[in-house]
Amino acid sequence: MNDCCTPDTKDRTRRYDLAVIGAGSAGFSAAITAAELGANVALIGHGMIGGTCVNIGCVPSKTLIRAAETLHNARIAARFAGVSAHAELTDWRAIVRQKDDLVAGLRQAKYADLLPAYNGVAYREGQARLVEGGVEVGGARVIADKVIVATGARPMAPAILGIETVPYLTSTTALDLDELPRSLLVIGGGYIGAELAQMFARVGVKVTLVCRSRLLPEAEPEIGAALTGYFADEGLEVVSGAVYRAIRKTQSGASLEIARDDRNMTIDAEKVLVASGRTPNTEGLGAAEFGVALSSKGAIVIDDRMRTTRAGIYAAGDVTGRDQFVYMAAYGAKLAAKNALNSDSLRYDNAAMPAIVFTDPQVASVGLTEAAARKAGRNVRVSTIRLDHVPRALAARDTRGLIKLVADADGGRLLGAHILAPEGADSIQTAVMAIRGGLTVQQIADTIFPYLTTVEGLKLAALAFDKEVAKLSCCAG
Repeated sequence: MNDCCTPDTKDRTRRYDLAVIGAGSAGFSAAITAAELGANVALIGHGMIGGTCVNIGCVPSKTLIRAAETLHNARIAARFAGVSAHAELTDWRAIVRQKDDLVAGLRQAKYADLLPAYNGVAYREGQARLVEGGVEVGGARVIADKVIVATGARPMAPAILGIETVPYLTSTTALDLDELPRSLLVIGGGYIGAELAQMFARVGVKVTLVCRSRLLPEAEPEIGAALTGYFADEGLEVVSGAVYRAIRKTQSGASLEIARDDRNMTIDAEKVLVASGRTPNTEGLGAAEFGVALSSKGAIVIDDRMRTTRAGIYAAGDVTGRDQFVYMAAYGAKLAAKNALNSDSLRYDNAAMPAIVFTDPQVASVGLTEAAARKAGRNVRVSTIRLDHVPRALAARDTRGLIKLVADADGGRLLGAHILAPEGADSIQTAVMAIRGGLTVQQIADTIFPYLTTVEGLKLAALAFDKEVAKLSCCAG
């Protein structure tokens, strides 16, 4: 078996059951799934093995976020009587190097080292192009009965006049900065912009975040509004509802002109971080010429079986523009592999998909928002409690946040759960299982939850549909 970076040069005309284009999380998930089903697979990678999550996304960002959180926790230690703490950033480059070591280790352990364990997977390196009967890689043809495209996505620049003249950072390059800027302008209020803005603010950078609509526009508005306030408490300014006029390079950095509330504003910063979206990697694939339809945003169009508009060609992960989370990419790729090999019998289901934003407090959600449920014509009931009703938050002396549940008014079935809490990410899976199992809010309220945990807040929010939780004793209900 070849190592991950050595092209398979044996039997260049060998026929494969499946060719997978892309060696990131989705590509590996598809290749491993197919190999476990007994298929012969050609896994085609281009560039660094492992894809976005381990190399330039989830892993590096979350370790830097945690480092910044450590500094912040020391600053607020005095919320406990009799406690004082001090922490300071002494070497940013050392943190970045430590992050790089973690990335390299996980890339090796979770990607490169896995390939020898799957004799049915042959790794090939090179730019791939769809052709009749398979894929062309570096001038050689890989003959395959079925193909899965999992080429991912990359940061996209917003349509702002003059953006091409500004040497802006992306979510990739920002994580590799050797030196911290004095000031940073973050363009984009989605989860990437929110996470990185707070992280840089906590390590001493003066941060201004600008967005067209509001912070976290996909989240419940109560959550975005509360988080905006918490950011302000930390000195991070959020300018929402902005209309971008133009941006230009200046001697000291860059200057962004916006309109807001019928007023013109100028925001100056040493560095600019663009975090306003991602665009699918479809260049060079020959997708459109090969009969694979693309959306208006360049994503590969698929159905609920992961099939493209060309028979025998499937797609999964960020290249489809759908549910851009690494675990959903892996899930979709697994379905694509199984469908490609076994008669398209499985449907993609994201009804109980958890979504996490690693700000502090964390944002965690699953299912429908109140607005989405009403738009879908559902008759709904809503329960919202502040975190100061959750004993865990009181004991931790950190009551930032809220919990909101959306339920079907007719049968009481849980439709959506939305948590803003310091430990919200580790609490949402209970709601995921409840939605997946079709539980009602009454069944959740009747379930035993451990005391002094954040997840107990789900029970309290369920009780709040019909009771005033402020009048309940501990563990009552």
